Amino acid sequence: MRTLIYSAFVSLDGVIDSPGGGSGSEQHRSGGWTFQDLEFLPEAYEIKGTEMEEAGAMMFGRRSYEAFGPIWPDIEDFTVIKKIPKYVVSTSLGDDGLVDDWGPQVILRSLDEVEQLKQGEGGPILIAGSAELARNLSDAGLIDRYHLLVFPVVLGAGKRMWSETDKDKQMLKLLQSETYANGITKLVYDVIH
Repeated sequence: MRTLIYSAFVSLDGVIDSPGGGSGSEQHRSGGWTFQDLEFLPEAYEIKGTEMEEAGAMMFGRRSYEAFGPIWPDIEDFTVIKKIPKYVVSTSLGDDGLVDDWGPQVILRSLDEVEQLKQGEGGPILIAGSAELARNLSDAGLIDRYHLLVFPVVLGAGKRMWSETDKDKQMLKLLQSETYANGITKLVYDVIH
């Protein structure tokens, strides 16, 4: 069984959208909040490189795929994921919406298809961005691990990491934690299923 990992930059009040800026419908009024007001410390972001190197596949919601797909294939830091499979969970994206020159790409039409993918062979599946998808996967009990970089900022508005669905309590087991001099805290949790 494959491990489904959600990786996020998150504000203290749970906002995850537009951490690097964003464009179009993904633009947040505080866009770029991960790069503002904090000293850049490479060690705080080390997990991002490690998780991409260890990923057996990437998964996106449609809006994040449409934002990242045209840009990421040409970014040198992301070449490690160019050849691994990319899965887009969408009921509306057509095959003609997939970008060229980004390795194998498959559209999944339902959370049932995500669950079937998890049952297969292969390395971890890493989800980046994709706030709505992450909330839906969490509510369905499909996320196995969280890689969080928590920033010492309260944004007050934006897409939240967690849904407001009335569901059973979900326990997490802390695997790693580290706080950096700039106030960012790394938290790695396994979901207790």
